[in-house]
Amino acid sequence: MDDRNKRRKKVICDLVNDPLYVPMKEKELAVFLQVAKEDREELKAVLGELLAEGKLTLTQKGKYRKADGSILTGTFIGNAKGFGFVEIEGQEEDLFIPEDKTGGAFHKDTVRVSLLPERSGRRKEAQVVGILARGMSRVVGTFERSRNNFGFVIPDNAKLSQDIFVPKERSKGAVSGHKVVVEITDYGTDRRSPEGKVVEILGHVNDPGVDILSIVRGYELPVEFPEKVLQQAERVPQDIAEADCLGRRDLRETDMVTIDGEDAKDLDDAVSVTFDGEKYHLGVHIADVTNYVQENSALDREALKRGTSVYLVDRVIPMLPHALSNGICSLNEGVDRLALSCLMTVDRQGKITDYEICESVIRVNRRMSYSQVKKMLEDETLVEKDREYVQYRQLYPMFVKMRELSALLRQKRKQRGSIDFDFPECKILLDGEGHPTEIKPYERNVATDMIEDFMLAANETIAQHFYWMDMPFVYRVHDVPDAEKIQKLSTFIHNFGYYMKSVGRSSAKVSDEEIHPKEIQKLLAKVTGTPEEAMISRLALRSMKQAKYSIECTGHFGLACRYYCHFTSPIRRYPDLQIHRIIKDQLRGRMGEGKIAHYKGILPEVAKHSSETERRADEAERETDKLKKVEYMESHIDECFDGVVSGVTSWGIYVELPNTVEGLVHISKLPGDYYYYDESRCEIVGEATGRTFKLGMAVRVRVEDCDRYNRTIDFSLTQETQSFRKGEEDGIEKGTSESDRQQ
Repeated sequence: MDDRNKRRKKVICDLVNDPLYVPMKEKELAVFLQVAKEDREELKAVLGELLAEGKLTLTQKGKYRKADGSILTGTFIGNAKGFGFVEIEGQEEDLFIPEDKTGGAFHKDTVRVSLLPERSGRRKEAQVVGILARGMSRVVGTFERSRNNFGFVIPDNAKLSQDIFVPKERSKGAVSGHKVVVEITDYGTDRRSPEGKVVEILGHVNDPGVDILSIVRGYELPVEFPEKVLQQAERVPQDIAEADCLGRRDLRETDMVTIDGEDAKDLDDAVSVTFDGEKYHLGVHIADVTNYVQENSALDREALKRGTSVYLVDRVIPMLPHALSNGICSLNEGVDRLALSCLMTVDRQGKITDYEICESVIRVNRRMSYSQVKKMLEDETLVEKDREYVQYRQLYPMFVKMRELSALLRQKRKQRGSIDFDFPECKILLDGEGHPTEIKPYERNVATDMIEDFMLAANETIAQHFYWMDMPFVYRVHDVPDAEKIQKLSTFIHNFGYYMKSVGRSSAKVSDEEIHPKEIQKLLAKVTGTPEEAMISRLALRSMKQAKYSIECTGHFGLACRYYCHFTSPIRRYPDLQIHRIIKDQLRGRMGEGKIAHYKGILPEVAKHSSETERRADEAERETDKLKKVEYMESHIDECFDGVVSGVTSWGIYVELPNTVEGLVHISKLPGDYYYYDESRCEIVGEATGRTFKLGMAVRVRVEDCDRYNRTIDFSLTQETQSFRKGEEDGIEKGTSESDRQQ
């Protein structure tokens, strides 16, 4: 900074720090400081720098005053209407940024904000006073050419409020209707649109697969593996050598199976169960991926960058190349594989009384599917009379013991208060051109529950072991819900005669003290089968925080356990891969001071980045599902369906159909009255009639409109009291469709 600039800043700071100073606008300051008109742009720049440095702040009326410590740093979240929000790490509630106070910030920018004076009854507001780092350099959208030959890109991301101007010479030959990736060259100002250049043409908006590809590019999901990574994967041998087995527990004679969905290809977990008459012996055997993905190799760096595999409606974007995930790292039937095994002893009460963690070599007897195991456990005669199932006769007794053990483990979790939200989740089937042909539920059954119970047991055991060893580690944590949200839930359910207790208290209301997960579990049990079940279950879920990865073991609220981690999926989650390295270093006696210091140095960023990539993957998966649901419902416009009110807002009610499709009935389309939103009861109420619409209410709707661009579906109400009709669960053609969801 030059001396002249320093002097200007000192003059302004001295002025605003003077006890007699009265806040002034920029023009008033210019007059007071006798700044010539030709120098006023420089004054504006100096004031902007002082705002960014946190030495000045602005009043609600745009007057400069001394900063009072209210300068904060956060991430700007845009909105199509021009205003935005800023998320501050560690703060539960974000800050509202009015449209005229965004300071040119773009969605995902890292910004500094100055708090504005609080107004009674309103959320905290702030204005952007500095942009520290741009969060987006590329935008995906639809190209439109103007009559003057220049073009503009309409962003797919609804959080971007401005179109991107593209000069003709930078359009790369794009024509109207092309989906493109545009690189931002100028972020614009309050008065001037941002500019960019087209760097990739994805195809025409109506071309098959372009819609999903646009989402992939929009979330910057890495698809193609770098050549160096592919070469490294191809060099990995596809069979294990005897030398690889040295020093490992030989479990090749132990009966074990993989149980997955029919279309699964990366089989990274196998299970074994025996019973000695007193105790169960549970083995969870996980592919030893780290044997082939060495730390800091090209494969490892790419896996860390991706963080997780992404499961979109029409494709999987894997964390590791298929040569590994579907090859040597997949626990295929009848072949030797390297694994990490967690061998647990469980008593008849479902308590893990002993365990061992070891490197192993295994050989899976059979590759089973959830549906096969379910059918056998439902009809034990299949293994005697059905040609398809006779081959599993030898393994059938193990499946029976698995069911017994699963029930014990689940009951044990239930006793301690583990929460089980069971909302419908779907699978969308596509034809050859990517058009949705059917929406059907994922089936949750005895087999899926068994595998879930065994994986949870292994994850808890591993986490507890390393916690008490005081080793650097990556935990999976789920924080206690925010007290204010729980208080709102408590107040709401009190209207229905329910209550929850906070920890250490017996009163009918929760306080600022923590709530135990068992109270949520009890509440869900009480409302089961009642008209208000769906409403209260959804509100309880919305009061929860999101799980994340952390180097601190703060517990998992939803599972009601003190120690938890992700150990069981190293093919598709980087934290699991990292945990395997820590386990092997500890087992092999390599966890000295140097190694401990190494892990302490890298694990905080691994946990943070893994949480971020998980959020990105979740959002992309939701967006592709929403897109295909809208496309599916386009062929059902004007048809009527039974549904349930799944959301209530000031602008209308959201209705979910049995096939998980959700649409909005705008408040203006509700019948025969003027309606208003009662926030305290989470209801929409008719002013004259008193008719109410609330969560969980059964309604009947007509499909009015579908908007692929905004990924929205509009319903209108036809009959608000009709429940689901029995016997019509064979698809949407009859107005209903199956529903279910795996947690």
